[in-house]
Amino acid sequence: MSTHKVGPETTVLADCIEVPGIGFLPVNAFVLHAGQPVVVDTGLGLPDRDFLEVLGSVIDPADVRWIWLTHPDRDHTGGLFALLEAAPEARLVTTFLGAGIMSTERPLPMDRLYFLNPGQTLDVGDRTLHAFRPPLFDNPATVGFYDDRSRTCFSSDCFGGPMPTADLAVSTDVTQLPADELRASQRLWASVDSPWVQLVDPDRFLATVDPLRTMDPQTVLCTHLPPAVGLTPQLLDTIAAVPGLDPFTGPDQAALAQMLAAFEPGGPAPD
Repeated sequence: MSTHKVGPETTVLADCIEVPGIGFLPVNAFVLHAGQPVVVDTGLGLPDRDFLEVLGSVIDPADVRWIWLTHPDRDHTGGLFALLEAAPEARLVTTFLGAGIMSTERPLPMDRLYFLNPGQTLDVGDRTLHAFRPPLFDNPATVGFYDDRSRTCFSSDCFGGPMPTADLAVSTDVTQLPADELRASQRLWASVDSPWVQLVDPDRFLATVDPLRTMDPQTVLCTHLPPAVGLTPQLLDTIAAVPGLDPFTGPDQAALAQMLAAFEPGGPAPD
């Protein structure tokens, strides 16, 4: 993991994971340095990651007041319980459904939960965060937010896209990838992460995109994309065109058997 600032008020905790056949998927968490500091998501739960140590290089965990979990998938909750222990004054922002999903793994401190639904707001001392449901999502508990003070949209999985290299996946600026490649990457991710777009009514889907055009964020911070500054119209045009997109189909058992055979001594040589 590495860290870098996006503007004066936000730090990215950047990580990635290689997905065979797809690319290197960014897996970001964030610190919003508000009057009441907010940690947004908590990274991967892999044994070689130490989210708390990386977070500690940015902010004393004891100073964290809010942990905003955009949704309870495992690539967002890796450091959650360690952070709850290290940040005794922090409350966990989630939904009723999100809390229920997480409670199937480990009990949550119910008195520290803060249920927040799309359309509601959260006062974090020097600003108000506006919760919304992103147009693309893979978990029904997903809630992103807009910080109108810094004009930053925290979009969870929406706008994500795998990168061709690990260096690009943890880069400070998504414009290091050419625009046509970025569009193709985001369309691929939409087909992987939100396969339901094949069935969605285009007009009803566009009605979920339009509020973000009105919001007009200067910066989009996505879990699965390097920071995007000044690209909101381009990003919105890309996702506005995904209804009807064919869903991604992954390798089947025959392909897995072939991959495993290639790892064995004397196995088939790669083509």
